Amino acid sequence: MSNNIAVITNKASAIEPAAVSNTPEQIQVKVQIQTKVHLKVNQITVHLRKIPLFAHLTEEEMQKVKAELRFKQFNRRDVVLQKGGLGDSLLFLLSGQLQVVDVTEDGRAIGLRMLNEGDFFGEIAIINDSTRSASVVALSNVLVAFLPSATALHLFAHSPTVANMILRHLAGKIQRDSEFRALLSINNTSRRIYAFIELSKKSVPGNLQIVENLPTHQDIAMMINTSRETVTRALLNLAQQGIVEKDLHRLIIRKPEELQKLALGN
Repeated sequence: MSNNIAVITNKASAIEPAAVSNTPEQIQVKVQIQTKVHLKVNQITVHLRKIPLFAHLTEEEMQKVKAELRFKQFNRRDVVLQKGGLGDSLLFLLSGQLQVVDVTEDGRAIGLRMLNEGDFFGEIAIINDSTRSASVVALSNVLVAFLPSATALHLFAHSPTVANMILRHLAGKIQRDSEFRALLSINNTSRRIYAFIELSKKSVPGNLQIVENLPTHQDIAMMINTSRETVTRALLNLAQQGIVEKDLHRLIIRKPEELQKLALGN
């Protein structure tokens, strides 16, 4: 079994797919791919047990979820969720990367947070029975699953493992939002960038600290209210000092103590 939630045979743009019955733990999805020449149909395998929120569902619950899930592929820069839209589904990012964004009164787009493979989103509108509080934009070609709100609410109420994960998720979101507000209050733009990296890093085996799926310089700039050029200069400065090292789509923190000092303004 693949380590990925979804194995995608072609990441081109796609139209609404239809699910094909398979084992309780996985679904094969037929996706229509529109090319310049003709329409192709490719097959995607989605491993439901690798979606963290579904990992410990009973077989009965899994069968219910499997019957209700719908899938859709989006292209880079497509709007997956629109602020003010109807909160009729809980969404799961199966592949690719998304960004949660809001628009200020003067029309500026502000990035709020990044979403990575396995993350779920849209839960606030479901819990509050309200409209979407922010928009979600694709940063790459993505595959998203939609679970109707009624089914999601049933899981929230009747599955202890799901309820526990939702509570932990909401608590973590409050903490991250608080940390991010503190970050945005930093006047020095370079310090904001260093603090953003410090906030985004995580520890992995091998005694390493990394930023996985590093956003583009433009996306970082949008999230912390600065320019792309400023982000580029700050990251180049860190690399020249040997504090960070770029490795494909991740940033390796080689000198965590030095990064922390810069983030604190020392």
